Amino acid sequence: MKKTITVLAGDGIGPEIIPPALNVLQAVGTRCGHSFEFVPAVVGGQAVDETGWPLPNETLKVAGSSDAVLLGAVGGPKWEGLEYERRPERALLGLRAQLGLFANLRPAKLYAELADASTLKREVIDGIDVLVVRELTGGIYFGTPKGVEATPTGHRGFNTEVYTTEEITRIATIAFETARKRRRLVTSVDKANVLESSELWRKVVTEVHQTYQDVELRHMYVDNCAMQLIRNPRQFDVLVTTNLFGDILSDEAAMLTGSIGMLPSASVGANVGMYEPIHGSAPDIAGHDVANPIGMIASGAMMLRHSFDLGKEADLIERAIQRVLAQGYRTKDIESPGTKLVGTQEMGRLIQSVILNDPSVILSEAKDLG
Repeated sequence: MKKTITVLAGDGIGPEIIPPALNVLQAVGTRCGHSFEFVPAVVGGQAVDETGWPLPNETLKVAGSSDAVLLGAVGGPKWEGLEYERRPERALLGLRAQLGLFANLRPAKLYAELADASTLKREVIDGIDVLVVRELTGGIYFGTPKGVEATPTGHRGFNTEVYTTEEITRIATIAFETARKRRRLVTSVDKANVLESSELWRKVVTEVHQTYQDVELRHMYVDNCAMQLIRNPRQFDVLVTTNLFGDILSDEAAMLTGSIGMLPSASVGANVGMYEPIHGSAPDIAGHDVANPIGMIASGAMMLRHSFDLGKEADLIERAIQRVLAQGYRTKDIESPGTKLVGTQEMGRLIQSVILNDPSVILSEAKDLG
């Protein structure tokens, strides 16, 4: 298999975590007989500095013509004073909209070796395996009218939460189809007791469920869901929710696993999927070789699985990550007494080495890690 991948390193720790991920993918290609061509392009603050705009047309053109996109991170204090439309974070919304990426898949699965890195008790988090399916191109982030306007006493800021039947139907379908491959339980999260947009959300999700009677559907208000994720996360399998609620809940779910630096995400919907860790640009640690690259590396694994249908190769990466953690290696964010502290690049090299050189980590051995 030969695939072309657009690489958007971006800002902050993005340029540090991208190289380990690319090296790991190259190692998979070497071991399994695949060829990956990486095409770099600018995005976010880097693009603002070079072109004056966070998402140049050339970047969109390159991304749209590739087989998948790997994104590091965007944003940082350097660009916070820019007008809203030129801020680096706008590139994310533009990429999602232009590439038709309406569904964000964010897994929160605990590696047993990291149970002690979580702030929650082991008995609460042992065995958690939650997938947040977040709607990406609708809701309050895209709804109109929006803006800031002058009033007689100051200013008024406003955004509009909007969802259509079509938008809700397609994200609910993704959730039910995904649940069929897991534990067959979907929890739809809304605020239907207060918001009319959530009332429609609940109605449409319930209607879509009629086609998926083999999957159990539960409804939960977002405030209760936030509490239940901490109280008893094992009750959840697939969570499906709106853009805003998903943004918040997926970060909360990430911390169940010990570090937000561990977790990948996939944005899918049209022909070209985009894959990125969920942790952001972390400018305070950029340039110090302390960032955790595992979220980025695992995002590459999700790319293999969801865009290229290379499930065994994705398992191989996840197996290698698990093996390195079992050997006691840790980056600073997941360090604990008795473990071996390594930097960003060394963690990547260790995972790459397992893939290339550890004969005990074989494709047929890599099971139930997706």
